[in-house]
Amino acid sequence: MTEIKDSHNNSYVKNPELKEFRLLGGKLNVQDWLKDIPDNISVLDLVEIKFKNTRKAYYSNPNKLRLVRGDIVAVEASPGHDIGIVSLTGNLVLEQVRKNNVDIENFEPKKIYRKAKPVDIEKWHEAMSLEHQTMIKARQISASLNLDMKIGDVEYQGDKTKAIFYYIADDRVDFRQLIKVLAEQFRIRIEMRQIGARQEAGRIGGIGPCGRELCCSTWMSNFVSVTTNSARYQEISLNPQKLAGQCGKLKCCLNYELDSYMDAQKDFPDVNIPLHTKEGTAFHQKTDIFKRIMWYSFDKLNSVNLVQVPVSRVKEIQRLNKKGINVDKLIDPNSSSYEKSLDYENVVGQDSLNRFDKNKSNNNNKGTKPRRKFRRKPRNNNRSQSQD
Repeated sequence: MTEIKDSHNNSYVKNPELKEFRLLGGKLNVQDWLKDIPDNISVLDLVEIKFKNTRKAYYSNPNKLRLVRGDIVAVEASPGHDIGIVSLTGNLVLEQVRKNNVDIENFEPKKIYRKAKPVDIEKWHEAMSLEHQTMIKARQISASLNLDMKIGDVEYQGDKTKAIFYYIADDRVDFRQLIKVLAEQFRIRIEMRQIGARQEAGRIGGIGPCGRELCCSTWMSNFVSVTTNSARYQEISLNPQKLAGQCGKLKCCLNYELDSYMDAQKDFPDVNIPLHTKEGTAFHQKTDIFKRIMWYSFDKLNSVNLVQVPVSRVKEIQRLNKKGINVDKLIDPNSSSYEKSLDYENVVGQDSLNRFDKNKSNNNNKGTKPRRKFRRKPRNNNRSQSQD
């Protein structure tokens, strides 16, 4: 059972569902590294409030309430009021506003009314308990109306007067009839909010193939378009099953190291130009970008008998081919061996399970002569019988 502090009366509210859906840890979490610094008060007196899943908003604190991370507060809504949790205070709120590209000069934040009372929290829990049932019922209603849309989540306002329905649709949907049916069914004010596949994956959450939580669920709020060119620049196999994330779209992490790969390839030769030698024509097969090595094969269709050629040598061969000169071999026989790049080497015998036993035995025998092996002589039975 999870206990959550109610700052209004210093009591604790027990509700296991609150930690799962609303608590601060996990989705779009922000580390307040200025919390231990005294007088950490923002100039604009803005407070970041977290609601369900990845929904956050910035509110003003006109009543100068002493708020800390984790406080449950009642904030201004339209209509009525909503209940949220304080996720960030102080000067870092201003940095978060700038990060989310909010115009501070024209931004008019809503107000924080008060710290939530026990009555507010109880009503808030009642509203949260209705969300799953409302989502299932809304999906059934939209299916009966033959609407090409998917309702992914429902979020009730803290005072149970309004609900936000998050939906996904490929095309424009006329949901006016759906709003009328939902308002009659649930007796609340309805707001329809369209989200994309990436936003839905962030709201649901999960673990990626890297073993970490999804980026869209932990820190990413602005989504940049991702194309297959990002995979081509990084020499990644164009396998749709490996390139797609849990949202069904291309993984956002394909763009993380794209700039580094593009900078490293600025001076690389054109891979579409074959290399003409006296042994034959070599065609490019693959490239190791950061080791600056290109693999060539004399078979255009099959990657067999690959030859490692440094980028500098490829440039030299292409320059000579333009002059009509064919080199003898891909690798210059007159040049010294190429420098060996720093890479992983098994220098400590990590693959051997008994490597420590061998080292121990070698150390014990160090500086001593090897023992001579003596064979035990067999008994002479004839001699013993003659003595008797």
